[in-house]
This record gives sequence, structure tokens and C-alpha cells, in this order.
Amino acid sequence: MGRSRVQVNKAHKTRFSSKSSRNLHRTSLQDGGRIGKAEGNHVKGARAARLQRGKMLREQKRAAVLKEKRASGGSTSAPRVIVLFPLSASVDLNSLGEDVLKLLSNDDGSSSSSTVACSEYKLRATVADLMAFVVSANSPWEENVSSFIDSFGSQCLSVLRSIGLPSTTVLIRFMWLFKAQKLTVPHWRSQRPYVVTEKVGMVVSNESSGKCTLLLSGYLRARKLSVNQLVHVSGIGDFQLSELEVLKDPFPLNERKKQNSMELDDSHDEEVLRSLHPDPMKQEPLVAENTPDPLAGEQTWPTEAEMAEADRNQKQGKLKKRTLPRGMSEYQAAWIVDEIDEEDSDNGDSDDDGMVLDKEEDHFSNQDQDFEDDKETLRDVDNETYNDSEMMDDENLTREQYEDQMKKIKEAHAEDEEFPDEVETPIDQPARKRFAKYRGLKSFRTSSWDPNVESLPQDYARIFAFDNLARTQKLVLKQALKMEEESRDDCVPTGSYVRLHIKEVPLVAASKLSSLVSSKPVIAFGLLQHESKMSVLHFSVKKYDGYEDPIKTKEELMFHVGFRQFVARPVFSTDNFSSDKHKMERFLHPGRFSLASVYGPISFPSLPLVVLKISEGSDAPAVAALGSLKSIEPNKIILKKIILTGYPQRVSKMKASVRYMFHNPEDVRWFKPVEVWSKCGRRGRVKEPVGTHGAMKCIFNGVVQQHDVVCMNLYKRAYPKWPERMYPQLL
Repeated sequence: MGRSRVQVNKAHKTRFSSKSSRNLHRTSLQDGGRIGKAEGNHVKGARAARLQRGKMLREQKRAAVLKEKRASGGSTSAPRVIVLFPLSASVDLNSLGEDVLKLLSNDDGSSSSSTVACSEYKLRATVADLMAFVVSANSPWEENVSSFIDSFGSQCLSVLRSIGLPSTTVLIRFMWLFKAQKLTVPHWRSQRPYVVTEKVGMVVSNESSGKCTLLLSGYLRARKLSVNQLVHVSGIGDFQLSELEVLKDPFPLNERKKQNSMELDDSHDEEVLRSLHPDPMKQEPLVAENTPDPLAGEQTWPTEAEMAEADRNQKQGKLKKRTLPRGMSEYQAAWIVDEIDEEDSDNGDSDDDGMVLDKEEDHFSNQDQDFEDDKETLRDVDNETYNDSEMMDDENLTREQYEDQMKKIKEAHAEDEEFPDEVETPIDQPARKRFAKYRGLKSFRTSSWDPNVESLPQDYARIFAFDNLARTQKLVLKQALKMEEESRDDCVPTGSYVRLHIKEVPLVAASKLSSLVSSKPVIAFGLLQHESKMSVLHFSVKKYDGYEDPIKTKEELMFHVGFRQFVARPVFSTDNFSSDKHKMERFLHPGRFSLASVYGPISFPSLPLVVLKISEGSDAPAVAALGSLKSIEPNKIILKKIILTGYPQRVSKMKASVRYMFHNPEDVRWFKPVEVWSKCGRRGRVKEPVGTHGAMKCIFNGVVQQHDVVCMNLYKRAYPKWPERMYPQLL
């Protein structure tokens, strides 16, 4: 018989055996000596571990959902805040609110309170955990959206979207929707305890002091509140608690408890279940500003370490030998400047002009500046078309003066758009005195600028700074979460009906709150650690599309940041990502994001921002800009840029004689180290002054055109202004 024609090859001989072939000779004790593959320890039980982890995560999520449902819809939870928001002026909210309260109260009469308890829906509501947008049924629905949403409603929708909307309902048909609706709240609101006030009271012990104890009653929401915490009352500021009372629930869901509560209301008394008092050793101190020491820069008696360092420096100085003239003592030689120092001061591009550029940093030195004879030069005032003090005093202006002022602002805004940063050198004042605080930079992006070298304003002595903001914020939030999970005697659980005794409240502000509680909500927030201190806050803002008036830097604006509302005078600058320096802008330009730096109370980012502007003759503030809190950093460098311009008089290839930038040769020598550039793209330097009227000879890196314009960039650091009043209710 013939053999098979299937080709049979020899087995491949490998140099190294595989893992599976190496384990074939091993035996497993569990299999009774059966030869097989051994199981690796790294994969043994991996599938079971994955299944167990997945089961644990599902159980944790299920427990979190159940806890959220019990916290938001249980009998011990706080009532849901329902906001009926009209989108047009034709909506009648009074009748709708009465119908909702009548339906929830289950009686024919109208409810006297805005908070009711409905046992049918297991719901307690106060008339904003839920927001219902209401439109008029008489509007022509077949037309466009503008027929039933007016301009004010559209503006409010934009603001609410930027702040962060809670759960919204688009149709009111069944009241069960308010019960079954899942609550979604902004993260910044869920991190802090707060009370929506239903009753406001005052206890005045001494009218001459101008202070009183403010009593706020309402349901505690979101988090536990400690009696040792600081609280922020909307519109008036931060305060300490003198007492925290837990009262009996005035609107219980249980029928028996409800009947007892009605009997208690007949007696016109509130039953106090628990009373907490702060511990002086644990209570958070109310510190808003740092107290500067006026003698911090004065000479004091040296410490031992400073004396030891002085001895070491003196010994090192004795080791240096120098040649002295014959007959001169060491004491006399100490008053003579070394020749090396004189040579160093004469080197470079400074011909006794007092202004030099470092080789790397290229900034002006502060030497040889003695301007005490002219006090006006020490003021930080720019040659602009208007004055800040005049712009802020709107209350004393007539109608004609206000219109003339607004005209000047619009003209300055148009000029800034056409010729940004360009200023004219004054004729009656030397430029070296007028621009004494300015310095030059070789490169705005790469040149260094030390934020601690120059003299800081006095307001910087009143603020606080963090070494590491992210680490501090993480630690503070961790401590707040730990307080929420622990059982502490100084805390009140969420959902309790409490009464806050807030001490040292200005009597005028408390009186205003008492009159506003019936028409506007009064909210008290529990502050996290450090949130009462002042610092420099930086916001990313964008001008609102519906606001047409120009917004000037350092103009007084109302900042609504998360749960806070305060007055600020911001400095606007470009939001650079590639540089540690930001160029100041004189106006907030539309269509792009800018950086707004203000003095304000610390709030941990991120928080939404709404910038409001109170116009002359208008009671309601207008929305000027929207944004969010970006960082808290006092050392952020914001530079104000000015451009001095001159015009070529005579041109010879790469050389030109430039005039009208300065008006005397001393100014030319002073600004000689600063680089110049032209609008046609040439770069150069100042060689020497020409004549006695401020003309100068410049050398460029290319051929200069006769119609070109020669420019010089100068920079100085800009700071925000401290507001005269911080909170709007303290007027």
C-alpha cells in the first residue's frame, strides 16, 4: 500500500520553553498528584474580587439613593422650597400661589402662612429646591417664544442658568410632581448649611451701641450647623452665634403632631426642644481683616540671631584687603565708595539717567529717585480723560452732569478701542517724574517680575493669603464632611426647625431685614473655615450681551458670588494661560472672557458669579457680566501698560531722529535703556538725545519708513481698590 502524501515535518526546537511547557512536569497537591498546569497567584480569585467589588459599589449607591430620598422626602426633612417664577409681566402669581396653597392645605380657607404640610402627598412646601416657570395662558402660543417670554424673563433665565438651576418643572398639572421630582442642587449650596428664614426678630439690649441680637427662624437644610460656626446673613455680612435653639416643628406631617402644634399656636408660644451655647475655646473667631502693624518697618532692637549674623559679616569684611591712601584710617575709608561699585554703577547703558535694565529681567531700578519736592508725582494717577473719585460720586451729580459724565465715558471707551494703551507725554511735567512708577520689560511673557520686591499698597496689609489653596480647600471640606458624619453635641441635624441668635448685628441692617422678610427671602449660611477673611479674588467674567453701557476698571459693582453678595471695585485684565503676568484692561470688552480681580471675602472655588450694576435713576440693578470664581492669589501680577509715541523727523536707512515722545533731553537719558519699536514691525534702541527739545536718535534692525510711528512700552503693577462699603444693606 502506498504511504500518505501528507507532509510530516519535524517539531520546532525552541531555545527557551514557554511557561505552559515549563509547568507540565509539576504536580498539584489539590488534584491528587495529577499533572497539569499550575494556577498563578496573581489571577487566583481575581474574578471573585471583581464581582465582590461591583456588588459593594452597587450597595453603596443604593444606600446613598435611599439616604437622599429619606433626607429630601421624609417626615423629618425640611420643607421643599417651591419658587413660582413668572416669565412675563402678564402672569398673575398671586392667584396661582393661593391655589397651590389651598390645594396643599386641604381646606376651603386660604392659608395664612406660606409653609403648609400636606399629609396626602407626604409633602411640606414653602412658597428653592424646585422652580416652576410660569407663563400666561392668554399668550398667543402659535407665535414665537418672545410672545410669552419678555425681555426681563429672558434676562432672568440667562442669569439663573449661569448660577445653577435647581430642579425645574415645565408643567404644573399634578401636585404629585413636586413630591416625586428628584432634587438637583448646585454643589456649592450642598456643601454649606443654610436656613431660609420664615420669621425675623430683634433683641436690643443697648440702643446707644447701635448693635442688637438678630433672631432668624427657619428649617436647617443641606448640612449640620454647629453653634461654634460663623454664619453669613445675606446682604449684611458675617457674624457669630450667641445661641442656637431647636424649636418644635410648626408644620408636622403627622396628624397628632399637627393637632398639638395647632394648640401650641393658639397659646402664641414656641416650644424650645434644645438650646446650644458656643464654647469660647472652640468658637470660630470673627476675623475679617488682618490688623497691620504700623511699626513693622521701623528699626527695633536686634535679636541674638541678627547680632550673630552681623558679627559673621564683619569678620568676613575684615578678610577683604583693599588699598587705602597714605594717612587714611579704616573709619575714614568706610565713608568712601569702592571704585568697583563706582565702575559697576557707570557700566551699561545708564549715563547718570537713573534708569537701567537688567540683562535678564530688564526692569527699572529704583535708584536716584528723589521726588519729595514734588508730592504730586507720588500719587498713582494716570493721564486719563476722567478721574476715579469723580466717577464714584454719582449721588451728588445733577441729571445734566450725569449725562455729560456718561458721554465722557463712552468717548474714552471708543478711544481705548481705537488707540489702546496710548498716552501723551505731558509738556509741563517731566516724563521721568510723571511715569516714575513704570518700568520696561524685554518680553512681557518671559521676563520675570518679583511680586514682593516693590512697595505694596497699604490694603495688602489687611488681607490674608494661602501657601497652597488646593490643599487648604481639600482639608476644610474634609473637616466639614467629618463633622457631618460624626455625632456631636454642638451640632443640629439637618431638617430641624431652628432659631439663630446672631449677635453684634448693626441695628440699621436688622431693621431693614425685618421689613424685607415679607417680600424678599432672608437666608443665613453657615461658613466654612477661613471664609470670613479678606483676600484678593480673581474671577473669569464675560460681559452680558444685553448690557450696552461701558464698564470701567475700578468702577463700583455688585458681586453676587454663590451665596454672598458684596460691593467691589475690580481691576479687569486679560486672562493669559501662557504667562504669569496679566495685562490690565481699562474697560471690560464684550465678546470674550477677562479676569476681574477684587478685594473680597474668601470663598472656595468654584462658585458662580453675577455682576450687577446699579444705574442712576433705576432702583433695580442691571446684569452687567457673568462668570465664576477662578482663584485666590494676592501675588498674581497685573500690569498696566502705556505706550509713548513719537514720529520720525529725519530718516537715514536704519537710523531715525524721533521727536514728540519726550520734551527734554533729561527724559531721553532716563528712558534710554528701554527698547523702542515701530508700528511697521521694526525694533530698536535709543542712542542719544538730540538738541534741547526732547528729540532723540534711534537705531533699528531694518529700514525705517518716514510715515512710521515709534513706540515705547512701559509697565507698572495695578491693584484693585478697597470698596468704601462692603455689603449693600449697610448703607
